[in-house]
Amino acid sequence: MRIFPDIAALKQAAAAGDTDLGTSEWVTVDQAMINRFAEATGDFQWIHVDVERAKASPFGTTIAHGWLTLSLLARLSNETYRVEQLAARLNYGANKVRFTSPVPAGSRLRAQFRIVSVEDVAQGVRLTSEATVER
Repeated sequence: MRIFPDIAALKQAAAAGDTDLGTSEWVTVDQAMINRFAEATGDFQWIHVDVERAKASPFGTTIAHGWLTLSLLARLSNETYRVEQLAARLNYGANKVRFTSPVPAGSRLRAQFRIVSVEDVAQGVRLTSEATVER
């Protein structure tokens, strides 16, 4: 876990070109997690939740929702780096997202994070980071 004592330290690291935030631990995306995500989002497309039907698919098994993989970035980043002395940490959005390959049920994922920019904004500081998910 990389810990920055405050925003100033995060800015200093970025300015010095020290952009590696670290790599998360592995997380297993099992069928139970996929099913819970389907429940939470109402996305019950068969390729995600119908184990028997998915056996005949090109993947041979169910696959995780792309949005599930994306939403795991919150968990993975929280266990990879932290900035102390924050009033709040909010997700501002995503600039560019690509789902380049399916995530079959039972896959293990981890993410590598790096700083793209740290900039002052009206209500605080915006950290733009890059995450690369590995299966």
